[in-house]
Amino acid sequence: MTDSVRRVTRVSAYALCTDGGAILLTRIAQGATASSDGMWTLPGGGIEFGEDPRAAAIRELAEETGLTGEVEALSGVDSWSGRFVDPADGLQTDFHAIRIIYRVRVTGGELRDEIGGSSDACAWFTRQEATALPLVELAEVGIGLAFDSP
Repeated sequence: MTDSVRRVTRVSAYALCTDGGAILLTRIAQGATASSDGMWTLPGGGIEFGEDPRAAAIRELAEETGLTGEVEALSGVDSWSGRFVDPADGLQTDFHAIRIIYRVRVTGGELRDEIGGSSDACAWFTRQEATALPLVELAEVGIGLAFDSP
């Protein structure tokens, strides 16, 4: 039997939320990914079939942080690719992520950690605090967009 490599493209939407010089980040839960467990990222995730990307960013924000929000603008679109072994079935997977990042204004809700989901903590961080955390590449992109963009 020959080894096969699965190829997957995933389109996802993320909420870039800032408040008084702080950025909102979520921590990836243990067992949620093949290689990023315990690292920090932007709130967000996969777009469901037929879902508007803006609605996905707001849905994910609520699921992962308990906050509600309103999309203000498109902040950026980026792309990442890599290879990993899928823990679910052991298959090598070439993964291509297309990530849509929206600047989102928080409109309500109460900050709380997600239970039983893809993240297990969320918090506001200054740029200095955030850059000291173990970050996935998307969080680094978000920090640049939050603090280096007008």
